[in-house]
Amino acid sequence: MANTYSRMNSSAATLTKNRTMESINPGSGLCVTCVDGCIGMCEVGKSAYRGHEVLYPQPYGVITTAAEKTYPVDYSHFNIMGTAVGAHGIEADSDKAVFPAVNLEVCFGHDNGLKYRYPWQIPGIGSTDVAKNNWEGIAIGSALAGTGLTIGENVAGMDSDAVIKNGRVVDTVDLKRRVKLYQQHQRDGYGAIIVQANVEDSRLGVLEYAVEKLGVQCVEMKWGQGAKDIGGEVKIDNLEKAQRLYERGYVVLPNPTDPAVIKAFEHGAFKAFERHSRVGMVEEEAFAERVEQLRAAGAKYIFLKTGAYRPADLARAIRFASRYKLDLLTVDAAGGGTGMSPWRMMNEWGVPPVHLHSLLYQYAKRLSDRGDNVPALALAGGFSFEDQIFKGLALGAPFVKLIGMARAPIAAAMVGKTIGRTIDARQVPVYIERFGTCKDDIFVTSVELRQHLNNGDFENLPTGAIGLYTYYERLAQGLRQIMAGSRKFALSYIARDDIAALTRDAAEISGIRHVMDVDLEQVDFILGQ
Repeated sequence: MANTYSRMNSSAATLTKNRTMESINPGSGLCVTCVDGCIGMCEVGKSAYRGHEVLYPQPYGVITTAAEKTYPVDYSHFNIMGTAVGAHGIEADSDKAVFPAVNLEVCFGHDNGLKYRYPWQIPGIGSTDVAKNNWEGIAIGSALAGTGLTIGENVAGMDSDAVIKNGRVVDTVDLKRRVKLYQQHQRDGYGAIIVQANVEDSRLGVLEYAVEKLGVQCVEMKWGQGAKDIGGEVKIDNLEKAQRLYERGYVVLPNPTDPAVIKAFEHGAFKAFERHSRVGMVEEEAFAERVEQLRAAGAKYIFLKTGAYRPADLARAIRFASRYKLDLLTVDAAGGGTGMSPWRMMNEWGVPPVHLHSLLYQYAKRLSDRGDNVPALALAGGFSFEDQIFKGLALGAPFVKLIGMARAPIAAAMVGKTIGRTIDARQVPVYIERFGTCKDDIFVTSVELRQHLNNGDFENLPTGAIGLYTYYERLAQGLRQIMAGSRKFALSYIARDDIAALTRDAAEISGIRHVMDVDLEQVDFILGQ
């Protein structure tokens, strides 16, 4: 299957594999010889007995997922350009232009009132178990680091203890807890907690509740995500909860009020219900009205997140964000996911990252060139390390202010949490034990955190939060090193010519110069003297 972009019919994500691993049809993914008598290890075979369950990555609730598809152009097809000359944002002095002096702070919003210590945020993790079970580490770690964190869709609607009167949320347990965990650990005004809403959330008045009752300043409307072009979904293994969500207006499959379905569930014919969200229907008049409603409710900053839809939808997103003066537009490209997105959909739909982000730059520049307002932009879609962050900021410069990441920060928080459990059980694995057997020895940022917090606060920090904070510290130092090498000592100096395309295809798609064409004019001048 080396000549195809897609992996077919077998994946760790669906817990499936081919019988003939060396001989697989590249188009269908079927074994070249499909044998009568096979027990059905591949995705087709497993679908013969588990049906629609095989649509989704497994095991649900303890994983995040992302596509296996290899796109024809990705961020690895660009290299970062360094230079031996000068410095931007600092005096060109070897004693002063050192990488720890790089300033990674970013300010944005209509009044420049939002400030982050680092140019990234988590752009939306909602009602999935993996988000809920790791929220303590994710929220506290993000707050301590001074970066943004978005509470994703359906959190209030999924809360069994939420109080809903006349179809509107008036009190919550889970959403309130998530917001407060972040707010209680925020330092010096850096970062932001953002509450996001889809169709169901808007009907329930979640954003108004978050602003009026929880003191949230930043709210986000959601058009979609990079993992799928349908609404969010989760699995429910509790009949009573499935029925409650059905009563709240969610699409729940199979119907949890049907006596035959109830009987089948109780007998173990299936283990979980599916809860789905409706797809949104974007109309400019309704969009404008919603923005005004949120401002009237007291929202100080209004964001929009859109997914990997077709180019016309991207144009609508940036045009509406410009026209109605939104504070941030996040564009999430194809291929990623933090929940239960259908596996084939995650692999095969949408516009890939470099393509979508390049279109976004073109549209932003077009608006800017004619004098229109351009909101701060954030890119999402598989980012995980400092080199990718730099490339994303450069590709979209000067309009892109932030990079959105979800799976990598969640992974850091999960690892930190797991290490904490091994410390408590006095069973630290040998791989980690070489660094020590306690938090102070294992986590390299412990000394720094103890300096910023009193000892009691540090001792009470969940190790998931320390894991996320430590991962962010690594990203920050790595990004400072890359920026110093490019002689850019503040984010505002990063430019599109700080990266070069390694292939002609990458250059054509992105508008970034091919590496053999970089600095042509300067080279002619230098050699012509």
